[in-house]
Amino acid sequence: MQERRPRLTDPAVLDALAHPVRLDVLRYLMSTGPATASQCARAVGDTPSNCSYHLRVLGAHGLVEPDESGDGRSRPWRATITGFTIDANDPAGVVHMREAAVELDHHLAREYLRGRDAVPEPWREADTHSSYGLALSPGELAELVRRIDDVVRPYLQATRADVPADAEHVHLTVSAFPRAGYGRER
Repeated sequence: MQERRPRLTDPAVLDALAHPVRLDVLRYLMSTGPATASQCARAVGDTPSNCSYHLRVLGAHGLVEPDESGDGRSRPWRATITGFTIDANDPAGVVHMREAAVELDHHLAREYLRGRDAVPEPWREADTHSSYGLALSPGELAELVRRIDDVVRPYLQATRADVPADAEHVHLTVSAFPRAGYGRER
């Protein structure tokens, strides 16, 4: 799929994405391609009926659509985008959507750690949780995020053509924000 990464500015779309299950279903479809509500449910740990509801909500906002690959009995959905950016000038929509994203990221990390002992050793050696205390201006932070995005973008599952045989879906999260109470003394 060719990359399609719109800037989401519609408050109704941001509100629709302010739900961890919807975000997870959308991420799943963006990463793996068309899937039914039952397949989405297995992937995100929810029920098929709930995933069907969330797919319809995402569909109402143009983020997913029915896919023609079904066999007549199944109804697969596909993502219409490969990613998105959000309008930081809509404080309410941004906060609620990011809260849902952070909640989902923490859930995924906890679930991974619970089952980490069963993960093959090469993956355990490669996984990471890193934290850095940086001194950055807002402009430097924006530049750093852009550079990280440039490094990561060629590996997006939805658009990568040269996927190695031993590749797995990898969840990568980057959070960056000024930390209250850690300001420099001037």
